[in-house]
Amino acid sequence: MSEDVRVEPTGHPEVDAALARLEEQAGVETGARVAVYEDVHQRLVDTLAALDEQQ
Repeated sequence: MSEDVRVEPTGHPEVDAALARLEEQAGVETGARVAVYEDVHQRLVDTLAALDEQQ
């Protein structure tokens, strides 16, 4: 089964880069997808933390 994930751009380069990783999951075995999701999660956490530091 092939999954086609398309992510709409947000206009925030860091967020868009993190979400672009989701598009890569289609070619990754099911067991390896956890690493992709963890990477995306960490990137978004880091981006939010950086925004908090700027305020």
